[in-house]
Amino acid sequence: MLDVGLALVSALECAAEGVGFARDAGLPVAVGVLFGLVAGSVLVVRRMWPVAVVLVAVAITPAEMGYLLSIVGLYTLAASEAPRRIIAALSGMSFVGVFIVAFVQTTRSVRDTPELGAEWFPPFVALTMAIGLTAPSVLLGLYVGARRRLMESLRERADSLERELQLLAERAEERAEWARGEERRRIAREMHDVVAHRVSLMVVHAAALQAVARKDPEKAVRNAALVGDMGRQALTELREMLGVLRSGDGQVAPRRAERVERAGRVPESESGSVPLAAVGVAAAAAAASASAGSYGPAGSAGSPGSVGSAGSAGSRGVVEAGEGPCLAELEELVGQSAAAGMVVQLSVMGEVRAYAREVEQTAYRVVQEALTNVHKHAAGARTHVRLAHRDAEIAMQVENEPPPEPGAASSAGLPSGGNGLLGMKERVAALGGVFVSGPTDAGGFRVSAVIPSGG
Repeated sequence: MLDVGLALVSALECAAEGVGFARDAGLPVAVGVLFGLVAGSVLVVRRMWPVAVVLVAVAITPAEMGYLLSIVGLYTLAASEAPRRIIAALSGMSFVGVFIVAFVQTTRSVRDTPELGAEWFPPFVALTMAIGLTAPSVLLGLYVGARRRLMESLRERADSLERELQLLAERAEERAEWARGEERRRIAREMHDVVAHRVSLMVVHAAALQAVARKDPEKAVRNAALVGDMGRQALTELREMLGVLRSGDGQVAPRRAERVERAGRVPESESGSVPLAAVGVAAAAAAASASAGSYGPAGSAGSPGSVGSAGSAGSRGVVEAGEGPCLAELEELVGQSAAAGMVVQLSVMGEVRAYAREVEQTAYRVVQEALTNVHKHAAGARTHVRLAHRDAEIAMQVENEPPPEPGAASSAGLPSGGNGLLGMKERVAALGGVFVSGPTDAGGFRVSAVIPSGG
């Protein structure tokens, strides 16, 4: 509508100016009016062909018509995407055309009016008219074109940023979903580690209690006390875990310290097993006879030694405060399995030192789950637990010999969820370690892991 209106006004202007042009040229007035209507109406295509509009305006400048056509055409050309050299060339042509026509008309007027006969007057008037009819429209068109391009660039940038934000939001949602899945798996591993081991020992002790209840009431009382103690420990760990999930602060250090203080006190062995002190001595002798031989996925490091009071005290001295079990409780863990009837040997090699909480917790859980599997699948088998403190890593291995009765499982009928080995592998891999498990040539089973110490 704007272009049509401008074209109509321009056509009327050129038609009116065509009357004078026809008289000066000796043409019929109708021809001049028609010529003006056609020339002025070209303004309707200014957006599609601004160069053509300016050329028409320059062409009819000698006829002293098309001033609106020239002004609007130059503005449209300057605001368009045309190359700057074309804009400059056409603007210069229009400037020269207006200057020449104005100079000729002013000179003629001065000649007819002697009182305006100053020599400077025609050039001044011509220059003023040329600048006034070309410069404002060109400068305004350049400004509007630059602003329009800037706004388009800002809109494109805003659209690009919106797309990027949308992609980031989608990726954040994917990461959040992945994190939720990882957290669910972590909680499942923790629940499995806490419940499976304690409850497995409780079931084993309950079976032993049922067997000796009438024959040896005193021994049955001791087994019942062990069942109660293990049940309380399982409930305590579950409460700690649920407390962390509820509050998120992880303030379970007091209970952890209590467990560390209890690490040196191990129940006496029952059901034919040897005391843990004897287990440590036997393990030290076995390790010494092997001359610090290879165990685990990458061999041994340091000197062998039994886990006596000095070892447990050293472990207690390097434990960090935090949630979850630690290596200082490993002796107690092995002692509970020994009290449940397992013939188990524990040996520690290398210098005991501090580790990150995640490293100690993972090492503890690997040994715990391996012992639980022995209770489930190889009841009565002799088991060796080995721990090595190396320069940049900690290695652990739990290996059981074939059970006394081939193919025998726990007499208590312990169920197996099938997630123990997978959970151990995930834990170790999450810390950049290596986990290997499988049957031995002798018919037993071996679980080995190496975890970087983290500096």
